Amino acid sequence: MNENTLNNRDLDRALHAAQARLTGGLSPSSLALAWADWFLHLGDQPGRQVSLARQAAADWAELARLALGLPAEKLVPEPEDHRFTSPNWEHGPPAFAVQAFLRAERLWDMATTGVHGLSKENGRIVNFVARQLMDMMAPSNFPMLNPEVLAKFQATSGDSLREGMRHFIEDLQATGSGTTQTLPMQPGKDVAITPGNVVFRNELIELIQYSPATGKVRPEPVLIVPAWIMKYYILDLSPHNSMIRYLVEQGFTVFCISWRNPDISLRDTSLDDYRRLGVMAALDAITTICGAPKIHATGYCLGGTLLSIAAAAMAREHDERLASITLLAAQTDFTEAGELQLFINASQLAFLEDAMWAQGYLDSTQMAGAFQLLRSNDLVWSTLIRRYYLGEETNPNDMMSWNRDATRMPYRMHAEYLRHMFLNNDLAEGRFEAGGHKISIADIHGPFFVIGTETDHIAPWHSVYKLQLLNHNDFTFVLTSGGHNAGVVSEPGHPHRHYCILRRRHDDLYVPPEEWQENAICAEGSWWPAWVEWLNAHSGEPVAPPPMGAPQNGYPILDAAPGQYIFQR
Repeated sequence: MNENTLNNRDLDRALHAAQARLTGGLSPSSLALAWADWFLHLGDQPGRQVSLARQAAADWAELARLALGLPAEKLVPEPEDHRFTSPNWEHGPPAFAVQAFLRAERLWDMATTGVHGLSKENGRIVNFVARQLMDMMAPSNFPMLNPEVLAKFQATSGDSLREGMRHFIEDLQATGSGTTQTLPMQPGKDVAITPGNVVFRNELIELIQYSPATGKVRPEPVLIVPAWIMKYYILDLSPHNSMIRYLVEQGFTVFCISWRNPDISLRDTSLDDYRRLGVMAALDAITTICGAPKIHATGYCLGGTLLSIAAAAMAREHDERLASITLLAAQTDFTEAGELQLFINASQLAFLEDAMWAQGYLDSTQMAGAFQLLRSNDLVWSTLIRRYYLGEETNPNDMMSWNRDATRMPYRMHAEYLRHMFLNNDLAEGRFEAGGHKISIADIHGPFFVIGTETDHIAPWHSVYKLQLLNHNDFTFVLTSGGHNAGVVSEPGHPHRHYCILRRRHDDLYVPPEEWQENAICAEGSWWPAWVEWLNAHSGEPVAPPPMGAPQNGYPILDAAPGQYIFQR
């Protein structure tokens, strides 16, 4: 490739990076191709067009009857749609606006789903964009149509709207100045306060060893590999809902990786570097500090995928240090990888790679924007209404505060992750390389404890469950209430929690997920005690706690928990 070609490629990348700042990282080409595919296929189906026209005519007739005060069919929002739950939406112009909106929403859903010949990928994109546009036009987003906003305005003599305007100006100034938003709950003070020490640090991780809370501990320490999309302390929030604190109190020696928040200096860090400098470096440190031949390894989300990669590479090298593997909402097969697949196709990925190349990483705001779009009603529009129209202050809890503490993603690592996992599914199909050699999930030895959550839109439980197709070892699967985060942070005593559990022994026949649900044993409450019981069954008799760090072997105590990397923003 000559110098002119390289310069032209850089020009293309710069253009795409500029476009990404305007589109929120979405590829204009990908969106245009999807809509063109839909338009051409629907345009060649006159029968389908007639059906849609009839539905539109019927909807207009029903709306006319409503406007005249005559009996008419009334649509009901989906159970998860809470925009129109107030009784004030049931009468007068607001009620008519809701019925008109629900009919338009239904019509667009009919028009963008099940179009014969439309590719599944483009169909999902078109339907998603149509939903986003409809959500934008919901009557709840317009102050003069929203009876709750009008009632609050009248009750406060206009103070609610004045307060909302103040919030809007504050947020606009913060965005314009580029200042980092202050966290309501501070790590090391309000959250991430389980006692411990940093016993190892390299350019990518800090390894935290937590202080024992019991006189004796299980001889097998627990390593937690969190996702690096966000900070590790989702698993160490407040004392009452900290998974790490809970494990320590149950008599385990717990280590947790705290990932560095990468900047441009780490742009060329690879996914294999995360395995080598992250999981493997942590395992080496734990082995030296504890002198334990076996370690329980736990991975959450991306951390679980990385742990699976590391475990498969260890199996290839006959490294048998893992006593068990626990995966929390983590995928190894990405053929049904949830709504995030909407943002991953060849066109979108090429565009995103160029945007990341220009700045050396995927910015936290770009990542947060993608997640917010997946739940725009809850995370975008409802927040806008409460903060700007009703003038309400947000009072975030520990998880909401953590959610603001976003991280960046190195250019090379994230591009490799998206291409090898989401786009090509290389890990599940035996094409992924670790340490220069292809690996297979089938090679992993030892028992699995796998968590899926009922309403997970990031790692749907059917996708998580597919690990059973890739590995035939002892496999305990748990389906718990909640979503990707709340389903994992499900401490004992948390109200309205339940879970179902079923074990498949080594080399038992495969059970499809539908049959699994029929046969699983269900219980109210948290799944954490069931996990601890499982860990105990795969552990030795309690012994004296190991020392904190091993200064004589190169692992001195460097800092008190939560360390330094957690504060990088």
